[in-house]
Amino acid sequence: MAEKRDSLVTLERLASRVTALKLRVVAASADVADAEGHRDVASWMTHRTRGDRRQRRREQRLAEACDGRWRRLGQALTTGAVHLDQAYVVSRALDDLARLLTDLLGDTSFTPVLTSDRRNEILDQAETHLVEQAASFGPDDLARLGARILQVLAPHVADDAESKKLRDEERHARRVTRLTTQRLGDGTVLVKARVPQHVATRLTTTLEAFTNPRKQCGDAAQPDGPHRATDATGEDLPYEMRLGHAFCALLEGLDPHRLPLHGGSATTLVVTMELDALLRGVGAGQLATGETLSAGEVRRLACTADLVPAVFGTRSELLDLGRTARLFSPAQRRALALRDRQCRAAGCEIPATWCEAHHLLPWGRLGATDLDNGVLLCSHHHHRIHDDRYLHQRLPNGDVRFSRRR
Repeated sequence: MAEKRDSLVTLERLASRVTALKLRVVAASADVADAEGHRDVASWMTHRTRGDRRQRRREQRLAEACDGRWRRLGQALTTGAVHLDQAYVVSRALDDLARLLTDLLGDTSFTPVLTSDRRNEILDQAETHLVEQAASFGPDDLARLGARILQVLAPHVADDAESKKLRDEERHARRVTRLTTQRLGDGTVLVKARVPQHVATRLTTTLEAFTNPRKQCGDAAQPDGPHRATDATGEDLPYEMRLGHAFCALLEGLDPHRLPLHGGSATTLVVTMELDALLRGVGAGQLATGETLSAGEVRRLACTADLVPAVFGTRSELLDLGRTARLFSPAQRRALALRDRQCRAAGCEIPATWCEAHHLLPWGRLGATDLDNGVLLCSHHHHRIHDDRYLHQRLPNGDVRFSRRR
């Protein structure tokens, strides 16, 4: 048994060294592929050996890395000090670190902390450290070490890198945030959303408060935990269905007076219906978008909504509140909409109803909540005017022009 054990270990090391030798030849064989019209050595090898294309490309990437960027790793792989599986992990970790340091080096705010020489020094130390750790750790542990290597070698740079990474992720999240609705024609709408992670966490936490099994039909907690509940008839409700009902309850329970202004007033769902039909529970109501609701559903909504009368004409309202209020009033929002018509960022045509009122001189710097100190900006440009990466200036016609800081 001892002889077989030793043979297996020896053969594994020999196989790894043979693969390492093959990688060295692969790194120097671009001319072989070119001579037969192939894109690269991996393509040529796949064609000649009938092997797996993805594995050949993986080998080629490692071969190029060990021959050009990580020669210490390549040498350790050749001598058998590093196993092939470890080499893949170490090479990937070093490539990730190199990209991160290059990004930081190109960011002028990090220049006093990181220089080109310091970058190369960190990469050299990282390669040495990970190759040495290969004697004690397998691929999974090496991957974890590689992910945290910067905190070991350069903690100050790591802190800056983490800060930059978080800011980049937050900005990326804002760029890709989306919510779409698709009417399915059966009385339902498919809602798809991509939102920042913290927003999704907040939403699920809130919905789970609605779906707490201890609150289901007055029963005690179910033995299967929060993923099982029953309705009043004792029928099991899927957890996804409970979340859907909770989402509906959450929206209907929102206080409209605490919502952001939309076109000068809090968001309102307008239902057109004869008062007599509403009171008797017959007929149908119509939303402003054209959809219809049963009288019963309209009455249910009316239990948690204000009924606002629509009147013609207007009355005098104070338009300049000075320092007595921080937020623009609905009357001021209407006046701004009449004056500005649309977002006042140069070249932007987002209509006023989708815009937000912005203080030209911030209220926190003693700016008045007056029309002369207000301007309408769409959400995109409202974020830009508060983004320290951009400069802005007021043009003679009242528009706002933005430019990226250099």
